[in-house]
Amino acid sequence: MRRDPANPILTRADVPDIPPLLTDVTSVFNPGAVKAGGITYLMLRVQARSRETFMVMAESADGFRFVVRPEIVKFSGIESVKDRIYHVYDARITRLDGAHYVMFAMDMDSGCQLGLARTEDFRDFRFLGVTSTDDVRNGVLFPEKIGGQYLRLERPNKAKLDGGPTTGSEIWLAGSDDLIRWRRIGPVMGGRFHYWDEYIGSGPPPVKTRQGWLHVYHGVATHFGSANIYQAGVVLLDLHDPTKVLGRSRGNILEPREPYELCGQVPNVVFPSGMVVEEFDAEEFALPSSPVRVYYGAADTAVGLAVTTLGELLAAASEPPL
Repeated sequence: MRRDPANPILTRADVPDIPPLLTDVTSVFNPGAVKAGGITYLMLRVQARSRETFMVMAESADGFRFVVRPEIVKFSGIESVKDRIYHVYDARITRLDGAHYVMFAMDMDSGCQLGLARTEDFRDFRFLGVTSTDDVRNGVLFPEKIGGQYLRLERPNKAKLDGGPTTGSEIWLAGSDDLIRWRRIGPVMGGRFHYWDEYIGSGPPPVKTRQGWLHVYHGVATHFGSANIYQAGVVLLDLHDPTKVLGRSRGNILEPREPYELCGQVPNVVFPSGMVVEEFDAEEFALPSSPVRVYYGAADTAVGLAVTTLGELLAAASEPPL
């Protein structure tokens, strides 16, 4: 992938003051992304000087230059959750059943849970519920039912990184009849010890191609004594059974190299969380020639943009899994 020359495309300076909770913010990163009605929307994770996190929307007519709205996203109905919610963050946005669904992480006393909201206009967001029962992160919805059920990829949190968050080394497939109650179907892929992706988690939602479900994910290399290094890779999953891995990039497709990726709140991080694919055929398969924009968090401090084509990503994902 190739970085946009204007990177980072969003920094703390681009976030307007939204008193009293957001004033002179600390950082903005890990955006969910979608294009609808010719507008590219980002749901940004913004951190206050209190170290609380909030969601804020940004929009763009060209997908490169964004304006951040001066308002915090309100999830109507989230106040019904009885347990305390400390933070909401790391949105993933999927178009499904004629609407857009936002799956996001919620830090609670029970650990990290997955919340779900629905929107028709990217201004009003209706909270649908907590959709997990154990500590889990990186939930991403498939854009259509498969085998008569809704599917998502998720990452159970079962390991603690030195100096980092609770994480996991496997991505699982889960199914649901109503988008609220989920059951795990089986493991999809695991981390590769001593490689760039020892610990892993889903990035943006999967994209349907003629070859399979294309999925960009993040991996963490932990075998360097001084740092954990977050990178991006790509995998291809079977269209009818996404627990089957058809191919997986041997190397990463984006790694921390630039100063804004190497230095920040969490050094050495590129974290892909939003992706826009421009061109689809009449049956809603993404075209190999389509331009692709990947939006990512840089060092948990700013937002970066990398561009590529679907064909390039498919080629990277064509390697036999190790």
